[in-house]
Amino acid sequence: MSHLVQRSDIIDYQTYGDTRDETRKIAMAAKKPRRVHLGAYLTMLFENRATLTYQIQEIMRAERIARETDIQTEIDTYNDMLGGPGDLGCVLLVEIDDVDERAVKLREWLGLQEHIYAQMADGSRVYATFDPSQVGEDRISAVQYLKFHVGQEAPVGFGTDFDALREEMLLSDDQRAALRADLDATHAG
Repeated sequence: MSHLVQRSDIIDYQTYGDTRDETRKIAMAAKKPRRVHLGAYLTMLFENRATLTYQIQEIMRAERIARETDIQTEIDTYNDMLGGPGDLGCVLLVEIDDVDERAVKLREWLGLQEHIYAQMADGSRVYATFDPSQVGEDRISAVQYLKFHVGQEAPVGFGTDFDALREEMLLSDDQRAALRADLDATHAG
């Protein structure tokens, strides 16, 4: 089975509405160990087939998407976030409540995305790849899509060596197990 969302995973938004509450509970349980806080301002949300299927269903419901080409566009867009075998895909959120402070930090932290890394068990670092279209000339986006090509080994932690924002944290056993399962899925299909 592929680690990517398939068209057969997606149901029409009206049928989805009938099972939405139960589907949401399952998705939130899957998301919990894939949420990684890196210091006070950065949250990494690692995605997999289950979490992205939920995201796609929610978008289809909210926007009443029914046209086949539009459904496939959503699937393709989200699948791109997952990457290929050995990749861990995540959404990086810069979470600063104060609008003015956030605007300042997004300018000050230009280049941050180049300094975020997965810490491997052997002490090596795997730096994230990112979509350059999400970086302006004078600021970064508060939402970044990152991929870490870690091969078959789950990281033990994550960090940033950006001068203005140095952070590092170790993953819990549950977080490592969730990312290990996601990596296994990328190699299975």
